[in-house]
Amino acid sequence: MSLLEVTGLEVEFKTAEGVVKAVKGIDFTVERGQTLGIVGESGSGKSVTSLAVMGLHRSAKVTGSVRFDGTELIGAPAETVRKLRGRRIAMVFQDALTSLHPYFTIGDQIAEAYREHHGGSRKAALARAVEVLGDVGIPEPARRVHEHPHQFSGGMRQRAMIALALSCEPDLIIADEPTTALDVTVQAQVLELLKKLQQDRGLGIIMITHDLGVIARVADEVLVMYGGSAAEQAPADTLFSTPRHPYTRGLLDSLPRLDAEDGEALRSIPGSPPSLLNPPPGCAFHPRCPVYAADPNPLCTGERPLLKLVADGHKNACQLDGVTA
Repeated sequence: MSLLEVTGLEVEFKTAEGVVKAVKGIDFTVERGQTLGIVGESGSGKSVTSLAVMGLHRSAKVTGSVRFDGTELIGAPAETVRKLRGRRIAMVFQDALTSLHPYFTIGDQIAEAYREHHGGSRKAALARAVEVLGDVGIPEPARRVHEHPHQFSGGMRQRAMIALALSCEPDLIIADEPTTALDVTVQAQVLELLKKLQQDRGLGIIMITHDLGVIARVADEVLVMYGGSAAEQAPADTLFSTPRHPYTRGLLDSLPRLDAEDGEALRSIPGSPPSLLNPPPGCAFHPRCPVYAADPNPLCTGERPLLKLVADGHKNACQLDGVTA
C-alpha cells in the first residue's frame, strides 16, 4: 500500500465570472522514503493540489480520491482529517514570514501544534520545540525558542517552518516552494536538511516548486503540471534525460546553461499560461507549443489529452507522442 494515493483529483472554484477548474484529474502516488516533485509555472495548479491533499480548501468543490495510508480523505469527517493534518501529514508553506504568526514566539507556535496532537504540559511541548529546532540546525535552540519570527533570518525561518512540520513526527511532508526567496547557499542547506531528515525518518515528501534545479537535486519522481492538468510524469533521471512533452522541453530549455556562449540570450516559452476560467480547446499548451506552431494538428485542439504510458514508467499527455506524419 502506498503512503499516499491520489486518483482523479479535481478542484473547482465558483467565481463571479464562472467556474474555475484549477485542477483536472490529477493522479499520483507517494511511497515512504520517496520524494515526488511537482513542477510547473505559476497558476498550473501545484499549490491547489497540495491544499486539496491537506483538506484546506473551504470554498472549493473537491472530487476524486485522496487515500492516505488506506484512509480516504475526500468526503471524510472533518475530525478525521484534522487528526491526520499536522500529526501524520504536515506542510511547509511557501512564505515562512507570513506563515508564522508575528505575535507569538517560535517555540510557542511549535508547542501549540505539538500539544494539539499529543497533549501534555506546555513545558514538555517547549522541550520538544527545542529538540526539533536543534534537529533542523538552529544554533542555541534553548535560547532562540523564545524569539519571534522577525528575529530569525530568512533561512532560519524556513528551518523553523520545517521544525514545526516535524514536531509531531509526520509520515508525509508537503513542501510548497520551501526555497523561494532564499539565496543559493541557504537553499542548498534547506534541501540537504530535508534529504537528511527523509533518510533518517523514512519520510515521504512532496516537493512543489517551479525550480527544476531543486527538482533535479531531490526528486525521485516528477509530475509536470500545466493549466491544472498533468503534462508529463516520469522518474527524475528519465524526465531530465528524455523529456517528451513540448512544455517539459520548454522548461528545461529555459534553464541557464554553463556551456552557453558569451552573450547568448536565455530561452523562454512564448506567451502566457492559459486562463483556467476560459481554457483553450484540447491541449491547453497548444497556443504556446512550437510543435503545433510549426505544423498545426487537429488532434491538439480536439479532446483534452490525458496521461498515457509511452515508455517504462514514463507518461506523457501530448496527443502527438507516437503519431507519425
